[in-house]
Amino acid sequence: MNDNELMKTMPVPQAVAKMAIPSIISSLVTVVYNMADTFFVGQTGDPLQVAAVSLTNPIFILFMAFANMFGMGGSAAASIAMGENNKKRMKQVSAFITYASLGVGIVFAALLVLFMQPILGIFGANAETYALAKGYVFHISYGAPFIIWSAAASFVVRSEGSSREAMIGSMIGTVANIVLDPIMISGLHMGAAGAAIATTIGNVMASAYYLWYFVKKSPNFSILPKDFSLENRLAATVCSCGLPTAIFSMLMSLSTIILNQILVAYGNAPVAAIGIVFKANMFITFLQMGLANGVQPLLGYNFGSGDTKRFHAVESYTKKCCLIVGILATALFFFFRRPIIQMFINDEEVIQCGVRMLVAYMLSGPVIGILFVNMNCMQSAGKALPATILSILRQGVLLIPILYLLNGLFGLNGVIFGQALTDYIAVVLSIGLWRGLAKKMYQ
Repeated sequence: MNDNELMKTMPVPQAVAKMAIPSIISSLVTVVYNMADTFFVGQTGDPLQVAAVSLTNPIFILFMAFANMFGMGGSAAASIAMGENNKKRMKQVSAFITYASLGVGIVFAALLVLFMQPILGIFGANAETYALAKGYVFHISYGAPFIIWSAAASFVVRSEGSSREAMIGSMIGTVANIVLDPIMISGLHMGAAGAAIATTIGNVMASAYYLWYFVKKSPNFSILPKDFSLENRLAATVCSCGLPTAIFSMLMSLSTIILNQILVAYGNAPVAAIGIVFKANMFITFLQMGLANGVQPLLGYNFGSGDTKRFHAVESYTKKCCLIVGILATALFFFFRRPIIQMFINDEEVIQCGVRMLVAYMLSGPVIGILFVNMNCMQSAGKALPATILSILRQGVLLIPILYLLNGLFGLNGVIFGQALTDYIAVVLSIGLWRGLAKKMYQ
């Protein structure tokens, strides 16, 4: 079987499965990685430790904002250079994302250490959670260069066609984190600080693997200082390509900070609960996101070749799959909502709060995949702007005012429905936008 057969002639259900399953697996690995810290910290039975980790989530999201900007932008620039057979440019791209990632990571580390108290105050830490959050932030701060570079490097490695090596690097960090978490958190009784140490060590190990790859294995890339360059607007090219993703992540970080600030007024239990709910609900969301992202090459190929009939068939079939998966996953989580929260922590106040929050967040579970498929259809059809606008609306511009409004009208009961309400608005907007664009395309 060749790529043309997969893209052009293979039956749509089979082609979607072949493209989507690896993407879904990668998404679920990401979910497991994100769950690990909260799960093992929760095993201490201390809701304050869980709240401390929840409060510091925006920091990790900010790290990922820059990692995705350098990684996705670097991947795009490297792919173009590879197509042009410009090996000098490829070496410059990999060297640039390496030193830019390390440089930004060092700046983050310095800022977090020097201004830790006001930063944690902004994040919503109070007298009970400050010391615990401080321990987590200190140990995650010196890991910033490795966290950002290892994530960015995986994108660039993949652009060379080395998907297996990129996956190995990601798995090294994930497995190391999962193995070290219980040792550091419970075995050595380090709590939230132990979770940060495990995360940092995992990313140092992943970075070491990518260092080996670039130095010993890659035929095209380099991370030698002599190859670092800013000529031909390299920095602008890399950063502009990755900027929409970075903006999305930054808004996600901002909305998380605001949500924590609102929730901390109701006590530390809601803050601990929302941290658990975020991680648990990721399973429903990322399952459908992985499915939608997996078929994007199929959509892009058929749009480029002018085969709108096959494009529509892939779109329609993927949406049906997302609906089925969304309904089944949401139903599963609804029936086991209490055991799911209890799996993370055995504190009754946090469990009761978490169950209510999980039900509220799950309301958009059956349909959120429609949003992701519509956004990928827009991007595949060369309409990236409306897709970017939808992302920004869902993660910040629309969500943040809704959180404040619902908090003012209904208090905590209103706040927990903010994400689901925003999701439904975004889904409806995506249907309207894509219907208009698709009508012109199919004509």
